[in-house]
Amino acid sequence: MGTFKLDGKPIPFEPGDTVIKAAWRQGIEIPHYCWHPGLSAPANCRMCLVEIAPKPGQRPVVLDILELDASTGEYKPVQKPKLQPACYTPASEGLEIISDNSPHVRKARHDVQEFLLLNHPVDCPICDQSGECKLQDYWLEHGRYQKRMRDEPVHKPKGVVFGKTIVYDGERCVMCTRCVRFMAEVAKDPVLDMRERGNLNEIFVAPGRELDGHYTFMTEHVCPVGALTTQDFRFKARVWFLRTTPTVCQGCATGCNAHLDYDPRYNRAYRYRPRDNEKVNQFWMCDEGMLTYKEAHDGRALEAKVGGAVVSTAKALDAVKAMFAGVGPDAIAVVLSAQHSLEDNWALHELGTALVGAKSVYASGKPEGYQDAILIHRDKNPNTKGVAELAPGAKPVQALLDDVAAGRITHVLVVGSAATVDVEALRASKVVTIAAHDGPFAAVASVFLPATAWAEHSGTYVNARGMRQVGEAALQPQGDARPAWRQIADIATVLGYEAPWKKIRQVRAQLLGSAPIESTPSPSVSAPAE
Repeated sequence: MGTFKLDGKPIPFEPGDTVIKAAWRQGIEIPHYCWHPGLSAPANCRMCLVEIAPKPGQRPVVLDILELDASTGEYKPVQKPKLQPACYTPASEGLEIISDNSPHVRKARHDVQEFLLLNHPVDCPICDQSGECKLQDYWLEHGRYQKRMRDEPVHKPKGVVFGKTIVYDGERCVMCTRCVRFMAEVAKDPVLDMRERGNLNEIFVAPGRELDGHYTFMTEHVCPVGALTTQDFRFKARVWFLRTTPTVCQGCATGCNAHLDYDPRYNRAYRYRPRDNEKVNQFWMCDEGMLTYKEAHDGRALEAKVGGAVVSTAKALDAVKAMFAGVGPDAIAVVLSAQHSLEDNWALHELGTALVGAKSVYASGKPEGYQDAILIHRDKNPNTKGVAELAPGAKPVQALLDDVAAGRITHVLVVGSAATVDVEALRASKVVTIAAHDGPFAAVASVFLPATAWAEHSGTYVNARGMRQVGEAALQPQGDARPAWRQIADIATVLGYEAPWKKIRQVRAQLLGSAPIESTPSPSVSAPAE
């Protein structure tokens, strides 16, 4: 691996890296708008200009310019280094780059900012990007000037509906073309383009089309300013009130790394954003996955129930104790869930097979659905692989229905509520369901215990590639919900067993010995994908 110098600091680089990407890998941000680590580099914003120091014996590349002499009030000819875009300059051994330490570079950044803001509306107070806008950030770093232009700014279309998910404001757009390149290069649907020239440029949707598909939210995500907003988040929250927690998308078995943004004042999640991890999802997420943050609140089951009637958790546990009194292990089944974390499933598997002695283990989850060759997996569960590793011989739910119908199984312990088949026939048995959401297994439960959703507890999920990833807790538990592994420990206690796990670290101690956690994201600086 070679190295070059950036403001005197050695920067290692990989073959094919540009200067800006090598610096980004080291956590150093060279200011930019149009560059994105997952897209091609058009070098059209000129914000990433840097100075390249000539090597010994090499003739410097300079430009002849006219510069105002403040003392005489006249312009005089001078020379300055010809600056190069860092997003287009290949990293090479021995290269010496001057960035922040160059007065020419600092002035160039200042001038680029001024040009970009000539016609930009001063609507930061109502702009959804306010607080995470590159125009704001770079103005503070490289601007801090008063606007000199006194002419009427160029006006462009505002509030243009690009499709069901995205709204466009042409006056805010800096023509970085990230959205255009994303749709063409990643989504493989070149439905966006740029028209007109100069300060009349604007982004438009191909005639006869709208911005649709499974990756439209990413056009807003890659936008460095407030030109593109999502209908889902538009005018919903101010980012400076939000807190962020690293988590794992629950939408499918890809296991995209994500940031869950939530407001702790209201204990409410507001959006998902991709969390960079080049081993899993690179820099992207699909629309369906980004909307799964809503499941932290929607469809939740938050109260314990016995026979459909709301009761306290203590009374529900008493009902479980009475229900299982005198029942032999051969008549008991456990149903694991690909929707729940590895910790939850391990606890139920441990209770059912190690403590109770049940030999009948089944697995359930959501049915398969749409898939593509980009990110979306046909398996719509985040932990199918984890359940398969935990209980390799687990049978499908249909086999459970057959066993109940034949009288072999009379009592069922279930974690999770999703099912791939109709489970109404389980009403002929005694079912205890521990789940975060309403669903088929919750509907047939004799006793129901509310569990926390993934956003309310730390959990491990194994994606389709067998990578264990941890999603951290963001929200406080809602209603009477508690982590499923904890509810299962209490069930073990009322059944007369001593559960060897009372804290999450005790569960993790059993899990971490079998495989490593793969949760290290690719490097990022100042959210480069924003």
